[in-house]
Amino acid sequence: MEQDSRTEKYQQMRELLNEKQWRQFLALEAKERGSIVLVAREAGVSKNTIKAGRREIEAGERFAPGKRIRGAGGGRKKQEEHDPGLQTDLEALLDPKGDPMSLVRWTTKSVAKLKEALASQGHQLGETAISKRLHAMGFSLRANKKTIEGRGHEDRDAQFGHIKQQCEQFEAAGDPIISVDCKKKELIGTFKNNGREWQAKGEETTVNVYDYLSLADGKAVPYGVYDLMQNQGFVNVGIDHDTAEFAVESIRRWWNQHGKRLYPEQTKLLITADGGGSNAARSRLWKREMQRLAAETGLTITVCHFPPGTSKWNKIEHRLFSYISINWRAKPLTSLETVIELISHTTTQEGLVVTAIKDANTYPTGIKVSDEELASLHIVRDPFHGEWNYPFQPQEPPSAHGLRNEVSSSNEGDRGPSLTLYENEAERKA
Repeated sequence: MEQDSRTEKYQQMRELLNEKQWRQFLALEAKERGSIVLVAREAGVSKNTIKAGRREIEAGERFAPGKRIRGAGGGRKKQEEHDPGLQTDLEALLDPKGDPMSLVRWTTKSVAKLKEALASQGHQLGETAISKRLHAMGFSLRANKKTIEGRGHEDRDAQFGHIKQQCEQFEAAGDPIISVDCKKKELIGTFKNNGREWQAKGEETTVNVYDYLSLADGKAVPYGVYDLMQNQGFVNVGIDHDTAEFAVESIRRWWNQHGKRLYPEQTKLLITADGGGSNAARSRLWKREMQRLAAETGLTITVCHFPPGTSKWNKIEHRLFSYISINWRAKPLTSLETVIELISHTTTQEGLVVTAIKDANTYPTGIKVSDEELASLHIVRDPFHGEWNYPFQPQEPPSAHGLRNEVSSSNEGDRGPSLTLYENEAERKA
């Protein structure tokens, strides 16, 4: 019991004293008890520690605030003192990349590889020591950062300002504003979907090793429409090609199912879209189909494209698509019904509601729009970058503008009434 109480006493004193005071305290204890070995065992220290304390007392080296606790020159010698070529060889192995004037440098070699390379040159240095040296030299582990968006347009900021101004005007008037884009195409089948989810121990979802199209049961092409005013998402899930015709059909379906109910009195619609893809600013088919949609709905549809290299600024990317990806993470998209179900159940704390429907139509590629068709469209280009900003005015009745209605059957894949342009003025008069 006495030994236990002394051990506890030594532990308490160790917390109260610095190193020098601790050595000298143990030396006095050993002198009083007449045994260095006994005190060293109970205090859990080396006998040399007590002997060092005794020498300090005999030399009158008592501790005083502001003085050194340890003797000068103590501790292990630096590696460079007995291996002067180490630093030079390490720097040669690193082969720094990037701006030579930058203080931040990095390397693609792992610590294990550096240790192996140094050992082959006769240097003995552990991985922890190498890591510390790398940090001291200004190196750090770095991943690739997605920051290069392509060549920036000189009017990039001005176009963002123009889009902001348009959105404020439409919002003040209560007119609908939608952000549109096509999400990444997904293979249907037992394929890996990135992410992880909680599962019971011993249970796991197995998927195909290879993501070959030949192993798939088809593909899902989700084209999204995000309503900025209502915080609602609409996704038209196609099974064919992502064309301009498919993009406009998706907007048409949103308007017929949601838009005209939410905005019954409004006659204007603002669309923000990327500058490429199926809704590309230079796509003639996109413009022709948008003109048809304006004629069908009677809406004046204003389209504003984001400048090149700025697609990630489109609202739909981080207000709809990102949450869809989170909602179906780690879940194989085994059927089109699964895709639609997972999209439809996407929600957020901010109140996002999403509707998804199937589009069984086929959308052939390679459709050409002639110069005559393009010239007949009612596009009023904005004075500021008319190639990015252009309203579609609803045309007058078809008989006056060479347009005829083509009403298709009302089944699940029905695209509704469409408008066809006559090839020339002679055909229209006939």
